[in-house]
Amino acid sequence: MSAVLFGSFAALLLLSVPIGIALGLATLLAITITGAIPIEFLMKELTTSVDSFPLLAVPYFILAGEIMGKGGISKRLFSVADSIVGNRTGGIAIATIITCMFFAAISGSGPATVAAIGGIMIPAMIEKGYDKRFSTAVVAAAGSIGVIIPPSIPMVIYGVSGSVSIGDMFIGGILPGIIVGLGLIVYAYIHSKRKGYKGSDEKVTVKGITKSLWAAKWALFIPVIILGGIYGGIFTPTEAGVVAVVFGLFAGLVLYRELKIKDLPKVFVDAATTTATVLIIVGAATAFGRLLTMEQIPNKIAAAMMSVSSEPIIVMMMITLLLLVVGCFMDTVAAIIILTPILLPVALQIGYDPIHFGIIMVANLAIGFITPPLGVNLFVGSGISGVPLEALAKAIVPFFFAMLISLMLIILLPQLSLIFL
Repeated sequence: MSAVLFGSFAALLLLSVPIGIALGLATLLAITITGAIPIEFLMKELTTSVDSFPLLAVPYFILAGEIMGKGGISKRLFSVADSIVGNRTGGIAIATIITCMFFAAISGSGPATVAAIGGIMIPAMIEKGYDKRFSTAVVAAAGSIGVIIPPSIPMVIYGVSGSVSIGDMFIGGILPGIIVGLGLIVYAYIHSKRKGYKGSDEKVTVKGITKSLWAAKWALFIPVIILGGIYGGIFTPTEAGVVAVVFGLFAGLVLYRELKIKDLPKVFVDAATTTATVLIIVGAATAFGRLLTMEQIPNKIAAAMMSVSSEPIIVMMMITLLLLVVGCFMDTVAAIIILTPILLPVALQIGYDPIHFGIIMVANLAIGFITPPLGVNLFVGSGISGVPLEALAKAIVPFFFAMLISLMLIILLPQLSLIFL
């Protein structure tokens, strides 16, 4: 069964079959060919795996991200960042990264962050004389922070898969997300200094910052409501998703008035399409992972890792390397569902806190958003700017190393993830 499962899955991926369909077909083939399990098993897993209250947070945060991306919020977030760092060397690139960090605290999705911010900032950077490849790479890399800074859809999936508090995962992701953002800012500054990308001529003033903060007060208030409500025990992460949708609609339709009633059907359709894709992956990956468990594969992999070394840092580096490779080929949600039952017991055995390990896993797989051949953020960025994927893949390499260094800090300094818990 293991040979059929992995062999068919690899073959389907090579044929460019979508990840959710590939997982489902591989599971179906393994069940059919071996005949060891009734075919009803797949149908049952596809249904029961998405019948989860915590998992309801996913469609709500997806919808909230769609609403806020089209409701004028991203422009106001950029105004805040630009008023603070816009006159620095590489100011607009740094402001773009900060804007992505702000938007990450609203959307919970990497590609959604790239789409919302990239449509505005890539043309703006090019107009200011920035190289088109560098401009696109900035947004593609910074968009990855969308799954690290809470709320985060992959964190919800990890919480459900590993029976870990989603609220604690959200709180644990704040500082690591900031660390990754700072790593990207450092490289953007160094590159801008070398290329001579100047900031704006406008001086940074308290009045200017205050004005932009006041204009964006409702946008900036959304993360406070979401995280404050969860951490204060006012509502659950799932209920926080509902609050985000309602507040986003109110801000877009009433406060900023940039979201029109006629825009809502498209917003709902886009959110529903994305949700359907994610939930198909969740269902198929759960069935796939359940077969792995039946075949004792998680135990075998854990034993193999521990046989190489019992040193925690060496085992964690092996896990990190595995996740980096998997992130190149597999969707983040599918990877978390399949690998959490395999890797979490190993991490617990070597003394890692489940929250800390969850942050490591999400931050690691976030790098997969910018690594080919999957590299979803690269595809989104390329679609916005028109930069060929091959050229963008080269431009993203320094950002990859900046994120890798940030990941090492997250691994080596557990207090970054656990300080607020």
